[in-house]
Amino acid sequence: MTIFLCGFMGCGKSTIGARLADLLNCPFIDMDNYIEIKSGMTIPQIFEQYGESYFRDLETQAIRDLSQQSGVIACGGGAMLRDENAQIARQHGLVMLLHVPFSVCYARISDSDRPLVRKNTPQQMETLYHDRSAIYQAHCTHCISADASPDAVADQILNILKEEQIS
Repeated sequence: MTIFLCGFMGCGKSTIGARLADLLNCPFIDMDNYIEIKSGMTIPQIFEQYGESYFRDLETQAIRDLSQQSGVIACGGGAMLRDENAQIARQHGLVMLLHVPFSVCYARISDSDRPLVRKNTPQQMETLYHDRSAIYQAHCTHCISADASPDAVADQILNILKEEQIS
């Protein structure tokens, strides 16, 4: 079983994903790190040299690759925006949306070198957050309130897996 964690930048996908993978005793993969290793470039370098569309294509390929193995995958913030990506993920596993308020996400990412943060104002980032929310909702199998400790959120996900007898 593959568990794809999705949500806006800074919602806790990597932190919660690593904790969940420990609890499930399975591999954890941060998709952005996976893409950087496969491409030999950082995400900012990919955006700068090839653009966002190229990066989104790399995400699609990463989802195809990673959906073939069991584990917990922390998707990039835009990975589940493409219908194709969501379909692949749902066909091979569960897509868990980690939802937190924009203010929490922005506090976590505001001083990062993320390309979308660097090129947008806080107001533009909030608009992006709201624009993406409906898409995340449409593509997820479960929506988790992630405005708690990583351990508490991982436990919520474990409870869902137990209820569905998936773990």
